[in-house]
Amino acid sequence: MKTIADIIAAARSRGRKRIAVAAAQEVSALEGAFDARAAGLAEPILIGDLEAIRKIAADIGADLAGVRMIEEKDYAAAAAAAVALVRTGEADVLMKGVLDTSILLKAALNKETGINAGKLTSHVAVMESPHYHKLFIVTDAAINIAPDIQAKLDIITNAVKVSRALGVDRPKVALLAAVEKVNYDKMPCTVDAAIITQMNRRGQIKDCVIDGPLALDNAISAESATIKHIVSEVAGDADILVAPDIEAGNVLYKSLLDLGGAHGAGIVAGAAKPIVLTSRADSRDTKLASIALAILAG
Repeated sequence: MKTIADIIAAARSRGRKRIAVAAAQEVSALEGAFDARAAGLAEPILIGDLEAIRKIAADIGADLAGVRMIEEKDYAAAAAAAVALVRTGEADVLMKGVLDTSILLKAALNKETGINAGKLTSHVAVMESPHYHKLFIVTDAAINIAPDIQAKLDIITNAVKVSRALGVDRPKVALLAAVEKVNYDKMPCTVDAAIITQMNRRGQIKDCVIDGPLALDNAISAESATIKHIVSEVAGDADILVAPDIEAGNVLYKSLLDLGGAHGAGIVAGAAKPIVLTSRADSRDTKLASIALAILAG
């Protein structure tokens, strides 16, 4: 797949899926769910304050005819109900409404009643930039604050699975830092990157090729890598950009969307089913693309 539009088309070809929207009484969540319905991707199941949902739906011109709705005004209970629908197979995708992310993830990752797969979850964003020659992934921009080496291994695993769902059989993973050299004294993320790279070379991490530390320019620009005499299969052609921490990941993700002219789609991966966790500030296009990505990754 070469574009976000390709992701949407591929998701549409799988037939309509069911999206359980937790605490759906929020304009952007309803817009995303009904845009997905209009695009032939999914049928929403709305859980929340039904009076508020009906009012918002009327305001945005969304037709609720035939839409399954479940009354649950309490946010935690709405999250639990939405998760239960996904766990039992009555819904295929879990989506965040007006409630806080922490409430939804607490329900989703409950070991007894959630869709916890026993693995670390992480945010995986697929980006289409006018300044890069293919789709690429940025991770983690929203979940893991300061991941250690084991967490980074899980973040890579989640991103690789999403990349393979997009048709990239052996994605190239760049472990980002401010520099491309190991600075064990002042920049511990460069040490993590070097260790993970060596683990990949020794066959401990499979289904991808990893290199790092790499500065962003080296990861995405073959010319930059050549100038700095970096010999790497990943440099200049990365499929996955792994940020060293949430601050770097979040700034990179939002910079691409808000300043760089990129189009994006983001999900939480690592649970038994993908979770659509868009921000209220995300565009309608981003929400639609995120739902499509969740369908493909599921």
